[in-house]
Amino acid sequence: VQLQASGGGLVQAGGSLRLSCAASGRTFSLVAMAWFRQAPQKEREFVAAISQSGSILPYVDSMRGRFTISRDNAKNTVYLQMNNLKPEDTAIYYCAGSSRSKGGSRWSEDYDSWGQGTQVTVSS
Repeated sequence: VQLQASGGGLVQAGGSLRLSCAASGRTFSLVAMAWFRQAPQKEREFVAAISQSGSILPYVDSMRGRFTISRDNAKNTVYLQMNNLKPEDTAIYYCAGSSRSKGGSRWSEDYDSWGQGTQVTVSS
């Protein structure tokens, strides 16, 4: 499976971005998709996850109400809508796919396919 993330960029605080992650290859093997992020000098952090049926794991408190994950199975694409962005959201955002965690997972170890990352920079 290949994952291609896009949609990152530079935005002012309070602005919005929508990230996309297009999957290709053996997409039928993916049972859950997720977004993680990694800020400079910080560990990779779970952002959101969605199962093949559309069930969504509870969002992290700092992102709840601002970020929304969704998927279009016909397009093999997962989205992350990010609203009211804050400077602390600045990070490289990675999409990930799991072939074994049907309900999704907060743990990066449960994902076996990763996109290349897309940079999100939020200016104050």
